[in-house]
Amino acid sequence: EIEERLVEKTVHRLRSVDNLFVVVQEFKDYQFKENKEDTLKDLEDLVKKLSWTDPLKVWELNNSLKKKKTKRKKHGLQSPASREKLSDGGEERGADQSNDQEDCAQNPVAVEPADGQDTENPQAVTSRNGVEEEEDNEQSDVKVEVQASSESGTKASDGQTGEGEAKVLKFRVTCNRAGDKHSFTSNEAARDFGGAVQEHFQWKADMTNFDVEVLLNIHNNEVVVGIALTEESLHRRNITHFGPTTLRSTLAYGMLRLCDPQPTDIIVDPMCGTGAIPIEGAAEWPYCYHIAGDNSPQAVKRAANNICSLLRKNESKDSSSALGVPLDIIQWDICNLPLRTGSVDIVVTDMPFGKRIGSKKKNWDLYPACLMEMGRICTPGTGRAVLLTQDKKCFAKALSRVGHIWRRAQTVWVNVGGLHAAVYLLRRTWERAEERRSFW
Repeated sequence: EIEERLVEKTVHRLRSVDNLFVVVQEFKDYQFKENKEDTLKDLEDLVKKLSWTDPLKVWELNNSLKKKKTKRKKHGLQSPASREKLSDGGEERGADQSNDQEDCAQNPVAVEPADGQDTENPQAVTSRNGVEEEEDNEQSDVKVEVQASSESGTKASDGQTGEGEAKVLKFRVTCNRAGDKHSFTSNEAARDFGGAVQEHFQWKADMTNFDVEVLLNIHNNEVVVGIALTEESLHRRNITHFGPTTLRSTLAYGMLRLCDPQPTDIIVDPMCGTGAIPIEGAAEWPYCYHIAGDNSPQAVKRAANNICSLLRKNESKDSSSALGVPLDIIQWDICNLPLRTGSVDIVVTDMPFGKRIGSKKKNWDLYPACLMEMGRICTPGTGRAVLLTQDKKCFAKALSRVGHIWRRAQTVWVNVGGLHAAVYLLRRTWERAEERRSFW
């Protein structure tokens, strides 16, 4: 019971990772053979050499915690229809799936860092970098399921049917590969490695309805074999209504943490889209006051719906003590904000890349105007801004035009849906900003 509580309070509550898995074994400098057939044979032989016992115990603990949570939620206020939605109750469901391990020194639980904007491929090449950082690699990641059959299966403590009979565990192998010096494809590695896993455990391969997902992560000469502890990426936890450029909650958390919010800070997202940043902020920094806005009525509507979903989820957890969220949303002109000069502590926003929304040509006028208006509303000397953009050239030019009010303190490179983007931490100077007009 103590171990389970510890798991829930640690890895279970991580906010800046997309996926969790327990490491079976890690090879820092795996020596691949030049010949493809020999290399694939080595991967097959590797399966029998790995120590699977402790990682599978971690997987069993993870599953037992998931089942307990699921039973508790059945008594809540969620309807079956809402539970079926991909994103409804995402945070609660995602956190349940991130339950994991006892403290096993040789079997650490690894995390896959936030990748950026919402994409359809939740499996990214594992990076050992910081929470917000991720390498921009050329990837040939392909999710592959071994499609073979099996006569019998290996039972685990979780592999019991309702009648107490041992059931055959179903599995699939997912290969994530990055690097251009491999003689094999992701498909081939997953196929042959998966065949060896099936033969070793006598599990049954199933590409969709699986119990165990074995991960084979290959990054140049680094090879990590793991067992997945999450079925769905944790970045979907707070969003139910998605837009064309919805930011991952995991990346939103990293951006907010970068600006170090303090109690009573007023935090503004002037281009909030569907509200990923302010909703994450309100959930994780409830002692700050969050204001979100956008010039698109459709975006504001989606953000408002996401806030309503968050409120409903809070009520379903504990209706007796459910509170509102310290967050307001408004439709406004991004370059003419209805906020008092110097009244804001922090600005955090995902700026338009000029691809799906707007254009790079428009950004040349939009970026400097936005930076000027952000400088006006931010408190001189102590105000800060954390801004995400892939249009780095345009941003650098815009920043040089407003260098008297903003100083760049840090740049963190991120991979946003395959695009090489940057998160900029800016600090407000003591210079007085130009006032466009008075609202009070």
